[in-house]
Amino acid sequence: MLDKQQGARLANLWDDAKAAGMSEPERLLYRSNLLGSDKRITNYGGGNTSAKVTERDPLTGETVEVLWVKGSGGDVGTIRMDGFATLYMDKLRALKGIYRGVEFEDEMVGYLPHCTFNLNPRAASIDTPLHAYVPKSHVDHMHPDAIIAIAASKNSKDLTQKIFGDEIGWLPWKRPGYELGLWLEKFCRENPTARGVVLESHGLFTWGDSAKEAYETTIEIINRAIAWFEAENTAPAFGGAVKPVLETSERTAVAKRLMPVIRGLISADEKKVGHFDDSQAVLDFVTSRDLEPLAALGTSCPDHFLRTKIRPLVIDFDPDAPDVEKTLAGLPEAISAYRASYAAYYDRCRRADSPAMRDPNAVVFLVPGVGMITFAKDKATARISGEFYVNAINVMRGASGVSTYVGLPEQEAFDIEYWLLEEAKLQRMPKPKSLAGCIALVTGGAGGIGKATADRLMREGACIILADIDQGALEAAEGELAARYGKDFVRAVSMNVTSEAAVESGFGDALLAFGGLDILVSNAGLASSAAIEDTTLSLWNRNMDILATGYFLVSREAFRIFRAQKAGGNVVFVASKNGLAASPGASAYCAAKAAEIHLARCLALEGASAQIRVNVVNPDAVLRGSKIWTGEWKEQRAAAYNMDVDELEAHYRERSMLKRSVFPEDIAEAIYFLASDMSAKSTGNIINVDAGNAQSFTR
Repeated sequence: MLDKQQGARLANLWDDAKAAGMSEPERLLYRSNLLGSDKRITNYGGGNTSAKVTERDPLTGETVEVLWVKGSGGDVGTIRMDGFATLYMDKLRALKGIYRGVEFEDEMVGYLPHCTFNLNPRAASIDTPLHAYVPKSHVDHMHPDAIIAIAASKNSKDLTQKIFGDEIGWLPWKRPGYELGLWLEKFCRENPTARGVVLESHGLFTWGDSAKEAYETTIEIINRAIAWFEAENTAPAFGGAVKPVLETSERTAVAKRLMPVIRGLISADEKKVGHFDDSQAVLDFVTSRDLEPLAALGTSCPDHFLRTKIRPLVIDFDPDAPDVEKTLAGLPEAISAYRASYAAYYDRCRRADSPAMRDPNAVVFLVPGVGMITFAKDKATARISGEFYVNAINVMRGASGVSTYVGLPEQEAFDIEYWLLEEAKLQRMPKPKSLAGCIALVTGGAGGIGKATADRLMREGACIILADIDQGALEAAEGELAARYGKDFVRAVSMNVTSEAAVESGFGDALLAFGGLDILVSNAGLASSAAIEDTTLSLWNRNMDILATGYFLVSREAFRIFRAQKAGGNVVFVASKNGLAASPGASAYCAAKAAEIHLARCLALEGASAQIRVNVVNPDAVLRGSKIWTGEWKEQRAAAYNMDVDELEAHYRERSMLKRSVFPEDIAEAIYFLASDMSAKSTGNIINVDAGNAQSFTR
């Protein structure tokens, strides 16, 4: 039977009072966002909505009919008004006169910009003709799991008729494009009372004379499919469970071991970021009798396999007798075999004008008894790819429970994956940022330097794990960076760097969140001031625990991950001018910072053969935004120099050779340089960011 979420009915969320004061385009936006808010209706980026609206032509002043339709690359759940393309309907109809037939349908995409209304810069999608030629004012095209389960069944036409009668029609598989738009128009003309149509192996089209009618028809039809499956699909899912589900802690432990190794094996040409999913739908699938045969069939809906590749890789792992070491040992061969299989698929299906083969690595990795791991170019894409495969699992669950599940024919799948129009879209994508796909962990991440560093690395595309002992500041920093760059790209972990268990746990959380690690910025710190005779053992130990032992512990954990990935790594220590230049009244602090610097040199020697680089940034007097420079330390340093605390920043500025203040962003810039490929041939080095201090010149 369907899982609990899929089995639950969709709620009708339409609010007449809210919609009453809206314009027709605004009601289209409202309807789109409602439909896209539930992944049982459509997946991220999938589906389209449209409305044919009467507008005043800005050129002639005449009244014209305009198609408002979701633009290329948009997502109905998050779309805004500027996400819709607008096109003259009379010009779209005129395109029929120049259409040369199905062999030339792709060229019709090039004519869509000529139909643009009001100079709208939003590009129209390939699905535009599908909406334009349906002779209804409001059209929804969704990818509901329950409907695709019908569409992907061997007898999908019969099932459609059985469930919906003549209300919902059926059309055989046809790649999205101009020809399918004409098919839909013909169906509507021949079936004027139909309320929609199921597209084989694809999805659902529904329509109405108003935005509300279209929305409610879509919800109603999906709910009828859900109810039918609930009544008819009573057999155990996927042939029943034949493997146990490991306990939650055991599942995450296995995932943490597997993810960095998989990541290292598939990231030779492009760094990947991972996502782990052990939801109930996934666990039902990865413990089932039919896991391997169903997975081998691949997905059906084009949106599914464009995100997940034609099929996943099932990892050889036995939850009845868990042996992670054996699984790890077999990963290189399994991943190599998948690549060879993908290359063979490409060679079998390629056409004379096919684009070059893309990345042959799997996107989806299924681990029996554990869950699903997905890898992609960034965290958001990895997460969304996992969501798409959950949609595919729900489809397979429904179709195989009432019929025989049918994946899209291999050649059809290839022709969409390597569609020249799809390739052109990929070529238009912006060049990746310098740290795209990189994963960085920053200790002391909630402080001034730490947060500025996270911001600088995220600006270049990195995913960040903020680690700090200050929970309140940590949550605030995570929220700030998530608002700026997206919550997919930042995670916060509470970490006391002096605790071996806390460090191991924090790095484990990082692995589960993103799948690996590329950059460690060891920045956790404190400062103390006392004459040697007044320095207590506890004060000495506290400095050594945080600034020496803490840096050792996080570096050791990072090195373990780097070696598991076998893809190099990058460590940047944030030390201090005081690690090179002695300072009175701060012997514990200076000695600990000197230990940091020498530890970095030792690690640079140890890591070089594995392409692990280790470098140091030495700040001085970074007062602004620093947690260290608040309270006692600031007062102590002011007392040491016999001045007021408000005079300190000017004092340090004037003390420097360049007479300039040093800010967290300055330190972050140096860290970015050392963490990026700009310094790819540098290790064991120190960059002083202190506005010039002759005492701390490196020798």
